[in-house]
Amino acid sequence: MKNMSGLDGLFLHLETPATPMHVAALYVLAPPPGSVADFAGEIERQLLPRLALSPFFRARLAALPLHFANPLWIDGGVPDCTRHLQRIVLPPPGGLAELQACAAALHSTALDRCRPLWELAIIDGLAGGEVAIYLKVHHAAVDGISGLQLAASIFDDSPEPWSVPVDWRALVGEAERAGVGARLASTLRHTAAQSLKLLRHLPLGLRLLAGLAARGNMRPSAGMRQNVGFGPRTPLNVPITAEREFAAVSLPLAGVRAIAERHAATLNDVVLTLCSSAVRDYLAAHGGVPCKSLVATMPVSLRAAGNTETTIQATLTLVRLATHLADPVRRLQAVCAAAGAAKALTRRARSIIPTDFPSLGMPWVVGGLAALYGRSRLAAQVPPLANLAISNVPGPRKPLYLAGGRIRACWPLSVVTHGLGLNITVFSYCDALDFGLTVARAAVPEVQSLATALQAAYDELTQLSVAPPAAEPAPQRARRPAVGSRPRAAAMTAAAPGAPRRSASTRGE
Repeated sequence: MKNMSGLDGLFLHLETPATPMHVAALYVLAPPPGSVADFAGEIERQLLPRLALSPFFRARLAALPLHFANPLWIDGGVPDCTRHLQRIVLPPPGGLAELQACAAALHSTALDRCRPLWELAIIDGLAGGEVAIYLKVHHAAVDGISGLQLAASIFDDSPEPWSVPVDWRALVGEAERAGVGARLASTLRHTAAQSLKLLRHLPLGLRLLAGLAARGNMRPSAGMRQNVGFGPRTPLNVPITAEREFAAVSLPLAGVRAIAERHAATLNDVVLTLCSSAVRDYLAAHGGVPCKSLVATMPVSLRAAGNTETTIQATLTLVRLATHLADPVRRLQAVCAAAGAAKALTRRARSIIPTDFPSLGMPWVVGGLAALYGRSRLAAQVPPLANLAISNVPGPRKPLYLAGGRIRACWPLSVVTHGLGLNITVFSYCDALDFGLTVARAAVPEVQSLATALQAAYDELTQLSVAPPAAEPAPQRARRPAVGSRPRAAAMTAAAPGAPRRSASTRGE
């Protein structure tokens, strides 16, 4: 039995039918050399014991009476994989377009809280004999870094498959029985410990804030001032439904790093700028680019080195994306300043940012507010604090395998909410940056146009020198689209690739 942290509980209680709070990854595996009669079947045979033997994949929620506080995690024993695992065969031609549509459909449905909060689909029918795995886990259980580490634990680090124990079911204990009394006692003890910890850290937090102010460190820099304030109204920031769309893009890691070195920027600065350029181009074809810069919300990890706990240890910060600047070099320079200021502030304040806090009454309050916010359609009325979410998660630099097949791509899918209909999450894996563009269909009906714009933004930055032009042209005032109206068809469209394998120019192979 394990208590849920306050931050984990927030993601559980913020969930509504229109805003499922799970994250996922879409892995594509190349078949091993030689003839494989049933590669998908062998993957399933290898996965079943790995999932059952992992305490994480056995954990399920145990609610408290009247849901007056966060539920607890208990061991549910061997999971019923007939309810958690499914086999899917893509329709012809089995290309990237069909795979993306399948992942979007799987990502639209919420997880059943009566069972362990994960689902896995083995997707067959891809061109070239490849097989995909879609793994979905509730965000209340993992953040980006712990999720990648968790997924890596069920894969192999060499083509030689893990030897499956014949009696693996006997290695899994019985399901945990946690009575009402035990759950209440554990929750009250945890609440008392949380409250004492907050009280102990309160003087430290006040001293830290006073010290920063006394040294003048609280005075906002130019970059920090850019991050303060609401974002402009755009078609991305509307009430949404549960329907999702998804697009995958892979860029060479070496190429993105070369851009960063040429412009004295970080890898994350270039990622933010690529996303900024792509969204700017997309909005130019869907109602116009706002004169005010868009704002991204970006998670920053608070996880200590070596910490592998499967719990959320991150905070959110805001970064202006300089979408109002037409020149890409000036845009990159502005993003560097804004992102650097946001990270500096987070570093100074990280010791007083809580990730665990008492949850008494939180299910009622947070759940009620989330439902009310969706029904009231306030997202169409209030200015957006952020226009989109961007996350950059470092992944393994060495290839992973399963059933002898090599994972050649790992595209993430994440959370979108009312008023925040676009989420771009990036995994670095081996020699590539794998971008997953998760959107609410109500906010971004043409996600493939956005994916094409992202590739074009990379191509543009690779060809530019460091020096910007002498003067930035005055921005033209864009016409402001009516909120909630259906955007006109994009001038830029993209033909879906015929197969999930990217060319060498985009995969960096």
